[in-house]
Amino acid sequence: MEITEVKSKKDLDDFIKFPLKLYSSNPFYAPPLIKEMREQFSEKNPFFHHSKVRFFIAKKNGQTAGRITSIVNHRHVEFHNERAGFFGFFECINDPETSSALLNTAADELKKEGMEIMRGPMNFSTNEECGFLFAGFEQPPMLMTPYNPPYYNDLMERYGMTKSKDLYAFIYDIQVELPEKILRVAAITEKRGIRVRPVDKKKFGSEMQAFKEVYNSAWEKNWGFIPLTDEEIDYLGSRLKPIAVPELTLIAEKDGEPVGFMGLLPDFNYVLKHMNGKLNPLSILKALYYSRKIKDLRMLLLGIKSDYRNKGVDALLFREGFIGIRKGGYKRVEFSWILEDNVPVQRLIEMIGGRLYKRYRVYEKRISH
Repeated sequence: MEITEVKSKKDLDDFIKFPLKLYSSNPFYAPPLIKEMREQFSEKNPFFHHSKVRFFIAKKNGQTAGRITSIVNHRHVEFHNERAGFFGFFECINDPETSSALLNTAADELKKEGMEIMRGPMNFSTNEECGFLFAGFEQPPMLMTPYNPPYYNDLMERYGMTKSKDLYAFIYDIQVELPEKILRVAAITEKRGIRVRPVDKKKFGSEMQAFKEVYNSAWEKNWGFIPLTDEEIDYLGSRLKPIAVPELTLIAEKDGEPVGFMGLLPDFNYVLKHMNGKLNPLSILKALYYSRKIKDLRMLLLGIKSDYRNKGVDALLFREGFIGIRKGGYKRVEFSWILEDNVPVQRLIEMIGGRLYKRYRVYEKRISH
């Protein structure tokens, strides 16, 4: 057994492609595009401008058996005044020895950087994929949500990790109408002068700034939140623009000022499943074919500025989004993820008919005293 740091292009390729082998017989796994992963792990990703990330591979009997990253996010340390480092992009065979060796390597790196807690998985932060799937393994993952074998949770517990936070995913089967109460509240909100409009893809850059304003205000008090930088907003925008659907990406405004934001994305995992990580003429043809058959949406973002909470802005966003959902012929919406203690949002989703169907778990462990 040996753990080596990723230093060469070939090492990085091994790191990126290991899950393809690990999940080769799993019908639910949707591999990300290899080209996109290479970019995400390069200096093009502005996350690296304020974080220190190291990549490691475990080899057992000469074969790749696992991978992990250690992450020191200086913005997290500053914003939360907490010496917490992270591990991410964890994948591993069902072997406690390999798993412990990977986690020890990440913990040692974090300790060297003065961190006192190791938390994860984070790929790279709460602004992206985080947590291990803990309940709901019989359903495929939607776009930008984690999927892993159940034994990952056993490996964490064996290592002495404890629960840091659970994240929930709700599923909603599209009905003919939204509940009367939502429509009534939406109508009242409209009378107060709040308007909802689709994003303008021609001005996607400035629309993302409106999103940033709402995001950094709405999520500020949330567990694990870190404000997005302008660079990160631009990068996120460049990744979302090709798949964003204007009538499903909505901004709520009062007198021209953004006060709320809702982003529903078609579940492109349905397409990725058929591409097997590759970008070539055949896989592009497959993508064009399968993208027309997507029936699920993921509500990735729902945020309302604190001054406008409990004023029906969410109901108005739901009403307008519902029009786009029906027009697109979608069948289901996943709301994810929602913090286990964010009861108001959970109740709102339950009110429209959503039900809890998956849980993800973020773990942590003290690594120094």
